[in-house]
Amino acid sequence: MTTTRVAMTAVLMVAALSGACAWSAEPGSRRQRGEDTMLKTTGAEGKQVVDSLRRISPELGDWIVDFAYGDVFSQPGLSLCTRELATISALTALGNAQPQLKVHIDGALNVGCKPEEIIQVITQMAVYAGFPSALNGIAAAREVFEKRRVGPAFSDPAQRRTPAG
Repeated sequence: MTTTRVAMTAVLMVAALSGACAWSAEPGSRRQRGEDTMLKTTGAEGKQVVDSLRRISPELGDWIVDFAYGDVFSQPGLSLCTRELATISALTALGNAQPQLKVHIDGALNVGCKPEEIIQVITQMAVYAGFPSALNGIAAAREVFEKRRVGPAFSDPAQRRTPAG
């Protein structure tokens, strides 16, 4: 990597970590925007995660609210549904973030994503992240769908495809 690239990467990382974005100039509005966006997507579950961090690592909770939700999730340009589908894709590909994946599958449903879209995104990860990651992602989706009574298992049986045989 050239010196120029290293310098540019460092500047971008510092800007991202410091929240140096046009829409986050005011720290109070950044926190409020983060709390509002987190509530829209993850509801009480996201707040519980952040609250549980307050006892052991309050900084991590603040970063989640301020940076992840206040800066990134609340940026203009993508809908919350699209952002949640992208997050589901990434967490599925990681293969080791089942609790977070379930929270974001639930969040995707909260912001209007369809169960079929979630399944398609997870299934596509089989190509790029491997079948075990996709299988684990589908298992996480099944748990969330069953809890909420949504998805293919709860649709009209006459419309469900069954294997030939």
